[in-house]
Amino acid sequence: MPTRREIIFAAAGAAIARPAFAADPSPREFVTAIYDTYKGKDAHGHPLDDDAAILRYFEPKLAAAMIKDRRAAARRKEVGTLDFDPFVDAQDWEIAAFDIAVSDAGSGKASATVKFANLGSDSTIVLDLVKIKDAWKIGNITWTPHDKPNTLRGLYAL
Repeated sequence: MPTRREIIFAAAGAAIARPAFAADPSPREFVTAIYDTYKGKDAHGHPLDDDAAILRYFEPKLAAAMIKDRRAAARRKEVGTLDFDPFVDAQDWEIAAFDIAVSDAGSGKASATVKFANLGSDSTIVLDLVKIKDAWKIGNITWTPHDKPNTLRGLYAL
């Protein structure tokens, strides 16, 4: 029969170990959560209209460039460099479904290829993902087909 001390130590050990076993979201879960908000006729997507939204999805250096550009454009009362939704490469969308393929790109890195039809046009978007602490962030987005620059980092000359 376990002693009182053994029960207390077992309970304390379980409480400490529980966070270690909590599953971090996978790259697929991260990307799927983004694109699920773009499905359907009246989907709202993910507006990137404040710093918190940008910091939530993008790695720090890219996020800083996006925020700096957005603030500078606001001071000039203009639209910033990013004048479209980078997740769907469009200002308007009506998307029924997404095909998401994720591949490992090394330690703490992944690549997600997202294919979909938007308003009758086929699109392919590639997200370069990096794991920062326990969260996946977007390090770059590549749009095809697209005019130059065809990457988010290229848009900000990073």
